[in-house]
Formats: sequence, C-alpha cells, structure tokens
Amino acid sequence: MKKINLVMELAVIAMMFTTGSISAQTAGSSTTLGVSIVESTQVALGWSVKKSILGKVVYTDTGKKIGKVEDLIITKDRQVSYVIIGAGGFVGIGTHNVAIPVAQIEYQGDKLIMPGATRDLVKALPRFDYASSSSRRDEFVAKTEADLASARTEIAMLKNRTVSGTNEAKTEMEMRINASEKALKDTEDKLIELKNSKAGRWMEFEAGVKGANERLQRSLLKASV
Repeated sequence: MKKINLVMELAVIAMMFTTGSISAQTAGSSTTLGVSIVESTQVALGWSVKKSILGKVVYTDTGKKIGKVEDLIITKDRQVSYVIIGAGGFVGIGTHNVAIPVAQIEYQGDKLIMPGATRDLVKALPRFDYASSSSRRDEFVAKTEADLASARTEIAMLKNRTVSGTNEAKTEMEMRINASEKALKDTEDKLIELKNSKAGRWMEFEAGVKGANERLQRSLLKASV
C-alpha cells in the first residue's frame, strides 16, 4: 500500500503563505498582478490544501475514524508543523481539537492514517486552543524586552572595553556605542508606543518595533567587531 509522509508536501504550503508576493500593474511598469495564462495552468494542476487535506478524515491504521482535519499550523520558521484534528465527533467527548505533528500522519492509498494511534490515545491528548491576540502581544513584548535587556548588557560591556584602548580606538568605539544607544532608545520608544496602544491596535506598531530591534541588533554586531 502506498505510504506518503505529509511533511514534504506541506512544506511548499508554508512557502506560499510566508514568501509569496503580489505586485500590481501600473502605468509605465512591467510588474503584473496575479498569474499569466501559462502560470494559471500550473496552479490548476497544483496541490490544493482544501481538496487534499482540509476536511479529510484521519483514521487509525486499523481503519477506525479519529477525526477531521480542521486546520494547518504554520510556525514562525515557515514550516507546516501541525495538523489540527477535530476529534470530538468520533471519541464521544464533544468538540475537542487536538494538534498532531505532521510527521505522525501518512497517506495510505487515498486515506490519511495515524500509525499507532487509537481513539483512547487521542482522547487523552490536551485540547488545542488558538492563542488569543493578547497572548501573542504578551509574547512579543516579552521577547523584545529580553532583547533590550541583552542589548543594555552588551553596551555596558562595550563601554568597559574602551577603557584600555588607544585614543583612536576609543573614539571609533564611542561612535559605535553611541549609535547602538540611539538604536536602543528608538526600540524602547517604539515598544512603549505598542504597550500604550489599545488592545485591538497593537499590531499596527509591531512592524515598527521589529524594524527598530533589527537595527539595534545590527548596530551591536557592528560595534562588537
């Protein structure tokens, strides 16, 4: 019986969602919106998540139904890592979504199979709940604050290094440190704006904080050379 691991097939989906770009046709520009006729044929013959995965029933290797695929989770490293299965209809526990690693699911013929799984094992898995916007915000703020704390420590270490250098080296290092301190202040200010924003609007400030933090990290890297 044909067995196909889903990992390779789903990897392309993550690339589509995270790296794809669309450009618009403008006067005097050669950029186009969408796909050409030739490309549309390739799309039509491609692999559809909706038709191939979403809504499909997942079975045990003994042929018992476990649940339907409700969603796919694309992680920050651009990998489709988990399949969300709605298992309640088959294990008698009401609505109960569970997250299953993609590597644990195979195609066998035209069916999705979880080798070694049983209804009791699925029933024992913790319920999967999507992270709320506030949870994601808190995670983002905590990570940025950790980066800022590390940056402050590194700047302090750089300042200590300037004590034993030559005058020329000190001047160069002080310039780099000043640039890093400026980038640090910029990141701190943008993070404060994000924190003070209304609950539903914090993501409007996320890109600004990320950009400032990236500039800070580049500045520190340059100063530490």
